[in-house]
Amino acid sequence: MPSWLIVILCAIGAVALFVIGMSLTIMIKGHFIESEISTNRNMQRLGIKCAVQESREDSGQVDCKDIGCSGNCSACDIEESQKERLHEK
Repeated sequence: MPSWLIVILCAIGAVALFVIGMSLTIMIKGHFIESEISTNRNMQRLGIKCAVQESREDSGQVDCKDIGCSGNCSACDIEESQKERLHEK
């Protein structure tokens, strides 16, 4: 058996195991894994915050909640919020 075929079969096998693992997680838990800070109660309970929100709090800038961030890092876009502030002035 050629070596390229072994590599392809191993890759297909690895992807298949990943898909089966994710499917079992969804079937057992009954929902998708909550990986966003804004939706995961355990992360909120532990006080974990969005990286952008933490850096703004450390530097003394505007709190993310003032610009509509709810702990979801994708909603805390530094460049977009700076553009919005420039347009408001």
